Amino acid sequence: MSLCRFAALVLLLLCAAASAQRLQIVPDDDIDLARGWAAYQAADPAKALTHFRKAAQRNQRVAQFNLAVMLVKGEGTAADPKEGVAWLRKAADNGLARAQYSLAVLYDRGEHVAKSPAEATAWYAKAAEQGWRDAQVSLATQFFLGRGAPKDYAQAARWYERAAEQGDEGACYILASMYENGDGVPKDLNRAVYWYVQAAANGDAVARAKANEVAARIRNN
Repeated sequence: MSLCRFAALVLLLLCAAASAQRLQIVPDDDIDLARGWAAYQAADPAKALTHFRKAAQRNQRVAQFNLAVMLVKGEGTAADPKEGVAWLRKAADNGLARAQYSLAVLYDRGEHVAKSPAEATAWYAKAAEQGWRDAQVSLATQFFLGRGAPKDYAQAARWYERAAEQGDEGACYILASMYENGDGVPKDLNRAVYWYVQAAANGDAVARAKANEVAARIRNN
């Protein structure tokens, strides 16, 4: 892979991180969470906010996350990022992976909190360990670039592989390149071809050509 494409792909993965912008609903028997979601779907954000707040005060973590999103965005009320981040942190402390990832993004960007790559890495790690794919990609990129963590290609490869196994196109491509060049993993052209093929299957237009190129090198050796 060319250096320019590699840098562009890493930058794309960095920019792909999204803060708390979408509400979450999961099967749950909390009546206020259900009523809040129904009100939100019915375009009644003020009513939704009231129900989410009731559930959040009972320590319902999805409601805490949804309340945080609405407060940060100013849905159903005037925007209040400070209170929104406080509820987001409660949801993250309660182990909600989406909240942990969203809090990490805020620290990564310095948005509504003091910028801290180290805090971002710590929260990415918590969400990544729970299998949140975007967090796995972001954590891998932190290690790859040495942002908020020591540069560690082995750890980067580990987390890119976890995300690649879940079908992340960019992670598949970067992991393939790491196997092709022996960065953080033993050099293995067969594994490189495999991950380039996976990247192609997930929509990367350049990956198919890379797979063919590396496969030709294997045949010619």
